[in-house]
This record gives sequence, structure tokens and C-alpha cells, in this order.
Amino acid sequence: MVAATGHADTTVGHGELVKAVDRALTGYGRALLTGPAGAGKTEVVRALAAAAEARQDSVLRLAPEAADRWIPEASAAALLASVPAAALERLSGPQRTAIALLRRETDAPRAGRDHVALRLAVVEVLRALAARSPVLLVLDNAQWLDAESTDLLRFALRLTPPGVRVLVAECVQGGAPVAEPLCGPGTPEIRVPPLGADEVAELLVRRGLPARLAGRIHQASGGNPRLALALGHSLAEAAGTRDGGAHHADPLPVSGQAREVARRLLAAVPVEARRTLLLAALAARPTTALLRRAGRPHAEAELAVAERAALVTVGEDGAVAFSAGALPTALAADAGWPERAAGHAALAAAVADPVQAVRHRALAVDTPDQWLAAEIADAAASCRRRGQRALAAELGLLAAERTPAHLQGEEMARLVGAAEDAGWAGRADLARRATRAVLARDSSPADRVRARLAVIDAAGQALADLDETFAYATADAEGDPALQAAVRLRVAWKRNLSDGDPVRSRDAAAEAGALAATGGDQVAEAMALTVRARMGRILGDPDAEEILAEALALPAPEVPLGMRNAPQYLAVRHALFDDRLGDARRQLLVLLPAVQRTGSAEDVFEVLRSLTEVELRRGRCAAASAHARRALELTIEAGLSPGPAWYVAAMAETMGGSFARAAGYARRGIQASEEERDQVFLSRSLHALGLVELATGEAAKAVATLRRVAELEAAQQVVDPSILRWHGELAEALVAADAPDEAAELLAPVRATALALGRTSVVAALDRARGLCLSARGEAEPAVSLLQETERRLAELQLPLERARTLLALARVERRRRRRAPARDALRAAAEAFAQAGAHPWAELAREPSPAETGSPYALAALTEAETRLALLVADGASNQEAAAKLFVSVKTVEARLTRIYQKLDVRSRAQLATTLRTR
Repeated sequence: MVAATGHADTTVGHGELVKAVDRALTGYGRALLTGPAGAGKTEVVRALAAAAEARQDSVLRLAPEAADRWIPEASAAALLASVPAAALERLSGPQRTAIALLRRETDAPRAGRDHVALRLAVVEVLRALAARSPVLLVLDNAQWLDAESTDLLRFALRLTPPGVRVLVAECVQGGAPVAEPLCGPGTPEIRVPPLGADEVAELLVRRGLPARLAGRIHQASGGNPRLALALGHSLAEAAGTRDGGAHHADPLPVSGQAREVARRLLAAVPVEARRTLLLAALAARPTTALLRRAGRPHAEAELAVAERAALVTVGEDGAVAFSAGALPTALAADAGWPERAAGHAALAAAVADPVQAVRHRALAVDTPDQWLAAEIADAAASCRRRGQRALAAELGLLAAERTPAHLQGEEMARLVGAAEDAGWAGRADLARRATRAVLARDSSPADRVRARLAVIDAAGQALADLDETFAYATADAEGDPALQAAVRLRVAWKRNLSDGDPVRSRDAAAEAGALAATGGDQVAEAMALTVRARMGRILGDPDAEEILAEALALPAPEVPLGMRNAPQYLAVRHALFDDRLGDARRQLLVLLPAVQRTGSAEDVFEVLRSLTEVELRRGRCAAASAHARRALELTIEAGLSPGPAWYVAAMAETMGGSFARAAGYARRGIQASEEERDQVFLSRSLHALGLVELATGEAAKAVATLRRVAELEAAQQVVDPSILRWHGELAEALVAADAPDEAAELLAPVRATALALGRTSVVAALDRARGLCLSARGEAEPAVSLLQETERRLAELQLPLERARTLLALARVERRRRRRAPARDALRAAAEAFAQAGAHPWAELAREPSPAETGSPYALAALTEAETRLALLVADGASNQEAAAKLFVSVKTVEARLTRIYQKLDVRSRAQLATTLRTR
């Protein structure tokens, strides 16, 4: 038997596909599984074969390799070698002889063999196996079947009984498929789809690779599992050999195993098609028309071959897009310099964009040229004005490389400018490359500082590993107040983001502001005041708003360090925290086109994040979800740190999508933030996960998750409860976990702080949790009164989702005290409010249970989650000691809870409890 090799060791994301293939096999008896190399066909086949074996079916496997294609009847011999000896005993003499000769003489001349007997022998073997049990014939890598085995199997499969099912998996090639003629016309063909970004994240996590890179790996692999894993391993190797590893929007290394996988994918098309693909890989925006003008007259036909092999897609307008970002990288890397230079020269004459024409002319030569360097520098300046900062950085480096040695001043200016463009664009690879060049030359301290600051700016959320860069920048900035201010400003950002220390961040910002004022840099001074105001809000400083007003009063030119760090943007965040949602939304819609013009993907993301949060607070879940999707797409496309985007997606899904998807996004956000040591968004992703766990009834998990948030917030010295509103959720989870006293202890000081700071909507959310505490303590009337009053306040504040959650809590409290009509009214009002807001998972939670679902109406709903778990254990026969051990509580706690359960359900014994649970 020929073994299959080189497969991607995973079935992640293919659960539904396995079911679809199984349905096709059950209904039709045949199924074709197609897809490019590495798509996961082998794993799907293995899963189906394992399921068949578990049912005691006979499974015959065949997996030829590339070399077998040229050996006549090699695959037929491998198939018959796997047949049990008992199935051969009843064959006639000529049939046994034919099989024996085939087994021994696959390399011998075929002229002396009885091919008719051999064909009949295969038919009889399959019939004999089918007589004893159902048979699954699995043929993987069908594209490597030799012609003789294909012919034999085609004959045999036409005569097999219905008990023989056939699964054929074939790698998509540029030519015609071989599997369909083998199984006959009309056979269901099922294509293995590429993995989504979520599934790539799961795949990476299973293999111990960084989940924060999932978006970029998904884009580079096109969702091909084998290529995704190879890229992940290439990244891991690169991280071990390069300072700081992979950062931010660096191109992924397509080397080693990743390049081999890409080569195998590209080998599916002939040489001429690959030449056209190389030209497309070198172009910034390839189209069929451009490729024709560049010397590929048969571009459409050659791209059609590549499209059948799932390498590219060609749009109606002729735009060419590679299915995986690693493919153009591999094509360019494998081409020799003469071939690349010729391609760039052809494209330079064919493109309409003058900037791209200059770029291609620069890449077509490798010698210094003063006039070409000046042209490239002018093109970089044009890109900078258009907000195309990544392209400006690339062109700036090219301009520096083409600058003659005697123009050292121009070369240095171009290198520093390229570094700063790269920092703005988040291209850490280009920033490091430019900075290395600056440091290798006789550069001034100011140039060294500017270059190093660009490396810091390009790192995104991952500032924790840049202590050495900060140290060198600090040393070089000595004596220059403006440069010192720029360094201290970034130190302030790091203190908050990576160190989780707002006090030290505020202090560093104060130093930066004083230095900026001395150096006459009002932009840096405004941003330093912004950091102070932001940290002041976190720390509950009543002067925070005055500091922000001082920052807003300074001149506000285009901010070179990002709108996200400007006082105008912080004012929007404060409006969101204070639930001045109309003001926040209006200002964000003004900022959105402005930040899109600047070319900073991080700025655009920040505005989209805030729009998502504003729309969720306003109860417009569909609009919030649209902004969250754009934010996630932008993050993947630009290679930004994914933790913030996954948090935003988690919150949008929590309110308006799916609790399951929300939990998945939140967990990935947690992992990515932990990997990047981003304390701020680690807290936020944990909060999102805790909210999902609370909503789905997993109170114990919610308590554990939200306690982590509490610990992080305490470590970060966060005082203002309006910034991340986790306190009410943790209190509600504690109540659900039968710890109302602890919940009350949590709420009292937070509520006092919120009142002192004037955080009205925070107080209302805390009062919802306080009402549930009162109910759990048996104070039903005060609980109902408080929840009713809270619902009215939230309606006045125009916070529809908070109001609906309060109605849901009111319904639960009324239900616990057996008041059916008020409970039903509150539940219906909550359901209507959730539905109107588009909060679909919450609307489902508020759906009134039918009598068939509840048994005796409202009886079991009177139990808390902790009481329900204990009731189920006791009903299953657990003693008090056993229940205490399983629930990790004391026996006295079990006894007290059991007493309450008996009272609520009106039962007097374990037997009555078990009967009640069975009937209800």
C-alpha cells in the first residue's frame, strides 16, 4: 500500500464538510472530493474512513504518490495487496493467478498477463467483501493514478454492488480531472473550502503557534491549512533569528517549508502560465489588460488555467487576485534577477500610474542613478500626500538605494523619511530596514532618534520588547528638548499599554509636555496633555477634563503621531464614556474620512472601534456589527495587532450576532493580547468573554473570568468605572453563583465612586445588579422597586440595551416569587426592546418559555444556577459529601442550599426532588 505524505495534520473547520461527503456517499454511493494541494482532503478522507471502520464496515484505502503515475498497474497492485486473504480464497484459478502475477510483477512486461481475469478478480473481491458488510473504497490522490489502474478501476466500479461506496479525493490541477470518469457522470463533487480566519486561528493554537498572527497568516495562505501551518513555522523560525521576531504588518517570511508548499501549488500550472503569474506578482494592481500590454498576449487563457487550479481569481473587470498572498512572494523569490528585472521593465512601460511606472523602473535596475533617485523621491512625496504611507516608505528606501555615494545628505534624508513613513504605516520590517541603514552610516543623533522612534511607532501594541530601542533613543535625544519630548511621549504610551501603569504613564506624559513646551513643539505638547487627561480619567482625577480642554485649546495641525493620540479623539472617547452618544457619533463621522485620508490604518481602526461601541450603546446592533466587520477586515489587510479587533468583533457578536462566535473572538483576543502583553485589551477581551458566559448561564466561569478583569484593573489602578463597565457583570455573576453577599460588597464602593464622579448610567447598571442581590437575599419587594426605577432611568438616558437587560432581570425576579403576569409582561417588554435593537441572542434569551419546555411553569426557574447544579447532582443520587466535593463547597453550604431548594420546589425529600426534576 502506498502511504500518503505531506498532509496538513488537522481537520479544523471541516466538520460540516465531513457530514456533507457522508450524505453524498449515503445517497449516491459515490463522492468526489476536490481541492488544491494542502486543502485538507486527506484528513477529511481519514475521518470518513475512521467513521466507517467504527461501524464495522470494510475499508479499502489507496493513496498513490506522484512516482506511481508512471508505473503501469502500480495502484491496482497496492489496492489488492490491502485486501484480506479470505476475500481471495473463493476466486477462480485464473483470477488468483492474475492477482499473484500483479503483486509480484508490477515492473514486468504486461503482455503475458490475463487482463480480463484480473478485471473480473477485482469485481469478485469487491462483491465478496460487500456480501459480508458494507464496503468503503477510499482513493486519495487520484491525480497520481497510472492509466492502467484507472482503466481497471473504471471497469470494476461499473459492476460493483450497491454495498460498495466509493470516495475519490483529487488534487485540483490545471488540466482535466481524472476522478469524474472513474466514478461516472453525475457523481456529487464536493470542493474542500478554504479555512476562514477564525479556523486558521484555531489551527495555529492547536499547533502552539501565535494566534495573534492568524489574520495575516489567513491572508497569506488563502485559508490553505498546509500553507498556513508552514507559514506559522516559518514565522516561528524567523522570530528566533531576527530581533524581536515578526511585528505588526511585516510581510510573512515565505521560506523553507512555506516556499515548498507554495511551489507545489504553483506546479499545478504549466511554465507559460507561471510566467504570466510572475508578471502579475510583480504588478501592484494586475489586470489582464495590463499583462497583455506588458507582453503576455495569451494572458486570459493562461490565467484561466491558473484559476482552475485555484491559484487566482479574475474579476469581471479583468482584475487579477491571488488566492493566497504567499504565492506572489514565492513567484518573485524563485525568479532570477534577470527575469524580475525584465518583468519590471515591461510593467514600467505598460502601467498608467506614473508612481507605479517610477517604481517599476527603479526595480528594473540595481545601480545608483542621481536623476532616477530624485524621481523616486518625488513619487514617495506624492504617495505621502495621498496617504499611501507604506508605498511611500518602500519608494523612500528605493530612492536611498539608488542615490549615488557622493550625495550622502540626500541619502540620509531619504532613509529617515522612509523610516518615518514606515512607522506611520505600521510596517515594522521597512522601519527596521531603514533604521539599520541610518545607524550603519555617519548619522546625527537627531536622525538616529527619528529612525528609532519610527521602529517604536511601527510596533503597534507590541511595545513590551522594545526597551533597548527606548534606551538608545533616550541617550541620543539628550540635550534636545523636542526630541526628548518625543521619546518621553512614547514612554508614556508604553507605560499604559504594556506595563498597565497609568500613574507612571501620567508622570512620563507630564515630563514630555514640559520638554515639548521648552522645545516649542505644540503638537507634542497637546499629545502629552492628552495622555495626562486619558490617565487622569482612568485614575478618577477630577481635573482630567480641564487638562483635556487645555490640550484642545492648542493648535491642531495634522497630527504626525496619529489621530488616535490627539485630544480631539480623546474628547470623543470621553463623550462615549459619559453616554453623550449623539455627540460622539457626530464627531466620529467627521473624523472617519479625515483619518482615511492620512493613510494610518491604526487611526481608521480606532474610529471604527469607537463607532462600534457607540452604536452598541445606542442599541443599533446592525450598524455596530458593520463597523466591527470593517475594523476586523482592516486589521487583517493592514496587518495590525489583532487583539483589539477581536475584542471589537466579540462585543458586536455578543449583542447582535451569536454568543458562540462572540466567545471565539474573545478567546482569540485574550490570547493575542497575552502574546503581545497588551494589558489594556486583555482586560477588554476578558470582559467580553465574561459577559458571554454570564448571558449563557455559565455563572462559575463568568465569575472566574471577570475576577481576572478585576485583578487587571486593580493592578492598573483604574478608578473610573465608566471606562470598562465590568463591575455590574461580576456582581450579577456572583449572584447567579449563589454569592449575593460578596456581590453586595463589590457594588457598594464602586457605586459610591460612580456617584462622586457623576457617572449616572454606571450607577443605573450597578443598580440592576443591586436589585438582583436584594432578590437573592429574599428582599423581593425592594428588588422589584429598584429594578423598576432603574428601568425608567435607563429609558430616560436612551440606553435601550441596558434597559432591556434590566427588564430581563425584573422578569427573573418576578418569576422567582411566582408572580407570573408581571414576569410575563417584563419578559415581553425585554424581548421587544432586544428585537428592536437587533440584539438577536438576547432576544432569544427573553423569549418566553412554552409549557412544554418548562413542565410546571416557573417552578424550576426559581432556582439559581448553583442551586440547579446541586439539585441535579442530588437527583442523580449524590450524597451531600459527594455533591460538596464536586461543587468545591463545604457540606454545610450544600445543606443550606438543599434546604432552599426544597422550599422553592415545595418538596420534602430527595425522592420527591428527583421526581420533580424528571417531570419538569
